[in-house]
Amino acid sequence: MLSKKIEKALNSQIQIEAQSSQVYLSMASWAENQGFEGVAQFMYAHSDEERMHMLKLVKFVNERGGHARVSSLEEPSAKFGSFKDMFQTLFDHEVMVSASINDLVHISLEERDYATHNFLQWYVAEQIEEEALARNILDKINLIGDDKGGLYLFDNDVKQLVGQQAPPA
Repeated sequence: MLSKKIEKALNSQIQIEAQSSQVYLSMASWAENQGFEGVAQFMYAHSDEERMHMLKLVKFVNERGGHARVSSLEEPSAKFGSFKDMFQTLFDHEVMVSASINDLVHISLEERDYATHNFLQWYVAEQIEEEALARNILDKINLIGDDKGGLYLFDNDVKQLVGQQAPPA
């Protein structure tokens, strides 16, 4: 059985994961409108992945005797300036999600809820991967600079990332 404190914290994380899906969806739409098919595919795939992260939390809360809440979301930005700006926004967002997961882990230990603590370890590992991927992409964009040909090749390389990623658990 979930404590009310953990249930509330998990419901906050559900909202964060849903918001993440919307942020990635907005980035996908922006990239598609800029003519970057690979980046758009990457962002659409990540939007779906974030939704799966949310659903995994919903099921966990409900299975543990809590009530998962579906709350309203903020409209994400529709403009990102440049690809570098967009991927910096993505990286900063993932760092925020990681901090939120870490706070949840802390609460689960304070509440001595080891089942929730164990469940959250998947999210901890996932966030390490998400941050590393975003950092790696930012590094590549910094190497490319303003070279249009480099951005074209980068877009094609990102298409390959979509195919390489494992399906969400």
